[in-house]
Amino acid sequence: MSALRRLIGIATLGLQVAACTAVGGQSFMSSGSRAELSAAAADAIAGDIVSRLAERIGPGKATIVLKIDDSPFGRALEGSLRRWGYAVATDQKADERAIALAYVVDTYDGTVLARLTTPQFALGRAYKVTATGASPSSPVSVLERG
Repeated sequence: MSALRRLIGIATLGLQVAACTAVGGQSFMSSGSRAELSAAAADAIAGDIVSRLAERIGPGKATIVLKIDDSPFGRALEGSLRRWGYAVATDQKADERAIALAYVVDTYDGTVLARLTTPQFALGRAYKVTATGASPSSPVSVLERG
């Protein structure tokens, strides 16, 4: 039953993020973190999910256009992107060379669900938060856009 709850949670998160993309995928509504995370957990989750993003687009290969909130995860995501060599623009629209990126971090049934969305694909993963950080509790989910 726990696996079914996780699947429902991930699907719910996916629908929330899908609702945030505009036609053509070039602009996003708000990104944000609805999960209460410690700085250590936010850093661990951001580090893991950005490493998966880098596997898809190459490390430091693009400018990322990102609207961040002031949550621990928003700050950790921006820092992790910069550590991977990406230029991060937070105050402009994406052009053809830049990649618009939206994120959502939420909790469901004691699990933190994180999702990064670009116009071409979305990455999602569930995490178990511990006192010292967070660790993945599911495989990475990839949604390719046609």
